[in-house]
Amino acid sequence: MIEHDLRGRDITDPEVLRVMAEIPREEFVSSEQRERAYFDHPLPIGAGQTISQPYIVASMTQLLRLTSDCEVLEVGTGSGYQTAILARLAKRVYTTERFPDLSVAARAVLRKLGVDNVEYDLGDGSLGWPARRTFDRIIITAAVPDFPPPLVTQLAEAGVMVAPVGQGDFQQLTVAEKYHGKLIERQVSSCRFVKLIGEHGFRE
Repeated sequence: MIEHDLRGRDITDPEVLRVMAEIPREEFVSSEQRERAYFDHPLPIGAGQTISQPYIVASMTQLLRLTSDCEVLEVGTGSGYQTAILARLAKRVYTTERFPDLSVAARAVLRKLGVDNVEYDLGDGSLGWPARRTFDRIIITAAVPDFPPPLVTQLAEAGVMVAPVGQGDFQQLTVAEKYHGKLIERQVSSCRFVKLIGEHGFRE
């Protein structure tokens, strides 16, 4: 996975490569999927959701340009795999999930792996973190029609937000930086994610 799907493409950040090599991806999938855990494609995790392919996880993480003092908001805990990657690179991760079963399962795996710099929330991630605060980085791990206004508000000045943005079945992986209260956006590549359901996402 590391040599062919990540370093073999355009993943160059040594810290992202290091952490991706350390985190046991097989812990975040079902026993039936373990043999496929390191294949470069998404896998089902229940509730109609998926664990993203390794390359997409690495690419989104690299685009965030994380430092050890960053506080990160993750919208869409899912399996907890992306959460684990973020937690190894950032100061603290705040993660939201709308499916209770997925949140419980992710917490259990992260606890097993000794990941303890994570706070969890259950609810509509398109509304942002329930407490009024800002984050240095925000990552949205499901497709949104546009960057949700509450998340733009919660992104700190000079902060970075990464999300798959688009109305249709395919989206553009987009990175945005916030300056003077406004986002400067850059499209990186086409992608396909499950949709974020919520007030500022898609309808059920």
